[in-house]
Amino acid sequence: MFSGIVSSPRNSLSAQKALQLANVYLRSARHESDAEISLVLCHDTEISLSYAKKAIKRTEDQELVQRIATAYIDLGNVLDKQERPAEAKVSYKKASKLGYVRNRFSSWMNTV
Repeated sequence: MFSGIVSSPRNSLSAQKALQLANVYLRSARHESDAEISLVLCHDTEISLSYAKKAIKRTEDQELVQRIATAYIDLGNVLDKQERPAEAKVSYKKASKLGYVRNRFSSWMNTV
């Protein structure tokens, strides 16, 4: 999704911690006025979410899965606001693959 940006390692984080970190990045990206910095924060969000997603393959915690899916939707929203629809669509699809309930968020239904 993002090319040419290097991020810090997250291998040792649990799914919950990776999600928590993703949400920190996401909040910062949402409120950042500089588009370039916001995009880097979105990249860090995506990387953290990918680690969380890998970690949940070993869990039955559906609440955690839904929280990760919700974070992907939120990331898509931030990317949409930055006029990056292709990246937003990727994020929405990842949420959908995690079983995100579409009727909870109708504005992206036509993009997936």
